[in-house]
Amino acid sequence: MSLLLRCFLSEQFLYLLLDIMVMHKKMIKHLVACIALYVPSINAAWYEVTGVSSVLENKAQARQHALEDAIYQAIKFSDADIGGLTVLRPYLKELKDDYLLSGNEIRQIQVLKTKQFNGAIKLTARIDIYPTASACHKNQYRKELLMTRFNIVSPEHAALGGIFQFGNDFTVLLQRQFETQAQSFVIQGISPHAISLTQPYITTMIAENTSAQYLLVGNITDMSATIDKKTVHKNKTSRQLALSISVINGKSGEVIYQNRYRDTAAWPFEKNSKVDTKTARFWTSSYGEMAQRMSRNILLDLEKNLSCRVTTPKIISIRGPHGQINAGRIHGVAYDDVLSLWHDASFTDQYGIQRTQLKKSEILLTVSRIYENSSEVSISPAELGSSIQIGDMVTKYTQ
Repeated sequence: MSLLLRCFLSEQFLYLLLDIMVMHKKMIKHLVACIALYVPSINAAWYEVTGVSSVLENKAQARQHALEDAIYQAIKFSDADIGGLTVLRPYLKELKDDYLLSGNEIRQIQVLKTKQFNGAIKLTARIDIYPTASACHKNQYRKELLMTRFNIVSPEHAALGGIFQFGNDFTVLLQRQFETQAQSFVIQGISPHAISLTQPYITTMIAENTSAQYLLVGNITDMSATIDKKTVHKNKTSRQLALSISVINGKSGEVIYQNRYRDTAAWPFEKNSKVDTKTARFWTSSYGEMAQRMSRNILLDLEKNLSCRVTTPKIISIRGPHGQINAGRIHGVAYDDVLSLWHDASFTDQYGIQRTQLKKSEILLTVSRIYENSSEVSISPAELGSSIQIGDMVTKYTQ
């Protein structure tokens, strides 16, 4: 057993063991076991991080949120798939100090210490992560996403605190979340136009004008408050936050993903005070912290459900044997990338509905120059360049 433990000391020790094998065949079994343990450790790494969460409902919930925060930080630092965190949430509800996991880039989580202070839980964990090269965010270009402002469905719910601008400020928060944390998306900004799920034709026009592959539409459906009069010193106010989101395919106008979110938190402000939802005072409160966590959950869910969908940049210019696509450095395009070409054969059916149809071409494109938001490509074979049309789509070439 001591031999197996020592196999992790250094690479030089592995070579020493190989020499020993030649002289002592008895050690073959130990050597094989040592190599089996040594090889995976090349890609694996332990990350010790600390997560923090306010105690809102109870300590167990705060502990789970602090643990999620720690795991999220470790995943981001290791460049693993942040969408994988959504799969772990059911297991993190169990109050354990050691989590052994499988089928995920995270293999083990050890809770080292937990401390409560000033109404918050501070948790330190050691996390074993095996980042994989096959993760979708590493093999797909980043997708362009256009957001719309979150509308408060029942404005009377915003009367407490006068937070009628919360929808706009939450949208800006979510935009920044995607701009700084997303692995699979490039934000195209916030649309000034309202987008209806029942008007796909208008949706596709907006998407075409902004080059957005997807559009994110959201509504705030509940911000009602309840007052608990059973507390000893003063009334305690709790407030709901419920959201619904829909993701629309910019090419077809079809809704491809929907989800709902709901949580509650203490409302720590005076009943008659007006609260500015642009201030740090609001966003560092228990309610603001809960809203931030909800925005991150939206990001994680979209990463999990959309990151593996094919990114489809378009041809925006053709000049003989050369062309240009509307994807560049910020999308992850690299010099010498090889792309497949898809001819746009979309049509309108007898009922007036736009139907998307793409036909794969034998033409291959090679990236020859990269800009921030676009790239130049060379066409092969060059004589087929005349068959390419503006609006044809490209994808990363796979054999």
